[in-house]
Amino acid sequence: MFKYTNKILTLKRCIVSLVSNLGLIHACVYAVQMLRHSLLNSDSNYTLISKNSNFPLICRPNTSDLSVFGQIFLEREYSCLDDLSDVELIIDCGANVGYSSAYLLTRFPKSRVICIEPDSSNFKILEKNLAPYKERVKLINSGVWSHQTGLKILETPGLEWNAWAVQVRECNAGEVPEMQATDVGTLLKESGSDKISILKMDIEGAEAVVFAKNYESWLPFVDNIAIEIHGSKASDIVLNTVATCKPFNISNCGELTVFKSNV
Repeated sequence: MFKYTNKILTLKRCIVSLVSNLGLIHACVYAVQMLRHSLLNSDSNYTLISKNSNFPLICRPNTSDLSVFGQIFLEREYSCLDDLSDVELIIDCGANVGYSSAYLLTRFPKSRVICIEPDSSNFKILEKNLAPYKERVKLINSGVWSHQTGLKILETPGLEWNAWAVQVRECNAGEVPEMQATDVGTLLKESGSDKISILKMDIEGAEAVVFAKNYESWLPFVDNIAIEIHGSKASDIVLNTVATCKPFNISNCGELTVFKSNV
């Protein structure tokens, strides 16, 4: 009886979360798409809508898109940033197909976002999802590194199912790069802003490189960081670098480590 009651309560919480975050009609659409995603081998893109996104968002079937949408708009992973004020420049490193940027652009209507995404198929959907925000968005098809250099995308089996897990590496001597990296310091300098209100980072381990060197030109000018850290080595590098540079209050929200400036 206890297990049965527990399942009912879990289902009830799921339904409440769906309706409260998406609205009744769009919650029904989401539920249908979940079933479609699980049972049918369709290759047609579809759109989902949340009241936490000003515009509909494209999802690709048979990819990680639906899971990412749920993470952003149902689990509300970035709700830990909702209490911020005066948000202007947001830099989204590892923007994927744009769901986190859509959430932040909607939550902070005076903000603008620079999105960096290395994968070309993700980038095409990113362009479509954020096109309605027009001049508030700048999109860069590249990877983020500690310095400007040539990068290659790591080959990952089943990448279509893990489109949120694209990794890049620095080119070896003599290799032809697939893209030229960008770095946070250059992004800040070219933005025309004197600070980064929110630095969102989900770059599949490359944060260990980004926070290892050349951070002096940008980290002191970041107000808030929301980062998904991959592995203990990257965690040590990020935490140690941040600790030596600027005082932050540190918390966790889902898979994110969140740094909020207390200066």
